[in-house]
Amino acid sequence: MQIDSQITAQELLPGIQRMWDVSARCIKRLEHRWSPSAGSPVFTVDGQYTAQGWTEWTQGFQFGSALLQFDATDDCEFLALGRQRTVDLMAPHVSHIGVHDHGFNNVSTYGALRRLMLEQRMPHNEWELHFYELALKASGAVQAARWSTTHEGGGYIYSFNGPQSLFCDTIRSLRALAMAHRLGHRLMGENDEAISLLDRLVQHAETTANYNVYYGRDRDAYDVWGRVAHESLFNVNDGRYRCPSTQQGYSPFSTWARGLAWIMVGYPEQLEFLRTRSDDELLEFGGRVAIEEVWLEAARASCDFYIDHTALDGIPYWDMGAPGLAQMPDWRNRPAEPFNSYEPVDSSAAAIACQGLIRLGRWLTERGDASGARYTHAGLTTLRTLLKSPYLNDDPGHEGLLWHSVYHRPKNWDNIPTGQLIPCGESSQWGDYHLREAALLVQRIAEGKDYVFFGPDVDR
Repeated sequence: MQIDSQITAQELLPGIQRMWDVSARCIKRLEHRWSPSAGSPVFTVDGQYTAQGWTEWTQGFQFGSALLQFDATDDCEFLALGRQRTVDLMAPHVSHIGVHDHGFNNVSTYGALRRLMLEQRMPHNEWELHFYELALKASGAVQAARWSTTHEGGGYIYSFNGPQSLFCDTIRSLRALAMAHRLGHRLMGENDEAISLLDRLVQHAETTANYNVYYGRDRDAYDVWGRVAHESLFNVNDGRYRCPSTQQGYSPFSTWARGLAWIMVGYPEQLEFLRTRSDDELLEFGGRVAIEEVWLEAARASCDFYIDHTALDGIPYWDMGAPGLAQMPDWRNRPAEPFNSYEPVDSSAAAIACQGLIRLGRWLTERGDASGARYTHAGLTTLRTLLKSPYLNDDPGHEGLLWHSVYHRPKNWDNIPTGQLIPCGESSQWGDYHLREAALLVQRIAEGKDYVFFGPDVDR
């Protein structure tokens, strides 16, 4: 990746404004056509959103996108849409015991509405605020209840694959536990045991850092600084780690781009959250310094790996070990090519990753660490690429905002247009949402404002 060390948030504002114009059109078009009875929209086929039964993890992105649109533009039509759809349709996600996706669905909707109310962007209503907060409390507890323990005495929130499975994706669902803990909530277990959500958050983050992220310490033959395994498998009888795995990547020993991106954004977000906790509260978990050391190393390693394994313009191919890349030996030395004949790019991974790079960079810079500028500039460079052709939608008939997203290459779910040899030209709900979220972050930075998932520093 070629990082522009002179790029600023302010210079991206014209492109961000164009993006919001396109975004408004896409949200309205999908809302006009889509029926909730069809399920959640997941990805486009020939420019139209379709459902894909696997797990209901994208509805929060659909309605959360409307809330981001309002946040950025003050267009109350989108606030009304996101608010009403959240009230009408999101309750099943709050009590969904079968998934690891609560951060995606519930923090993106109930959490956004709470944040907007506390920021005085919408009328304050104490009972409505309590409604959002109750949803967030329940969501965090339900997510934390999907718990497996490890042989070493730690634990993790297990994925929809079952108690043996730790997904890297879930690092971003820790936002649900963080929100619930800030609201004074806890998980109640057998015999009225009160289980700390902060404890489970810290344990999950440490287990993910230890097993899903690699640091070049000769753990195996493929141990490279920053490589990420999508899934770690454990023996549920005794909690011992068994092996890496993957559901959506090329192999357990390569790095799936979107899994890497979840790690990249998840740890900087949690480092931001940690600032809201007192030193005394963190003592029982090893103390602030020890926790930050583990989380920061995972954030740095994954972000470094991304920078070293993306194309010149900051866009990754769907998996850094995808076999077809061997047919493109100099792919790192030129911009990504969505219409190549060998392997698809994944713009959605770039949209997620650029936010992680920016958040890590700003966190380091605010601590006086000069290395933070490199990560911030890398994130802004990537976002600049996504805000223009061939990634930003320029077809009024296409429902997706961000083109060239990939969902599940191994299952062959992604559309391959006529005349092409690989998936390209399509969008996903998570890609569209995270482009909006990254753009809002940079817009707020340019305006001298802050944007964090937990909102203003107000505990309840």
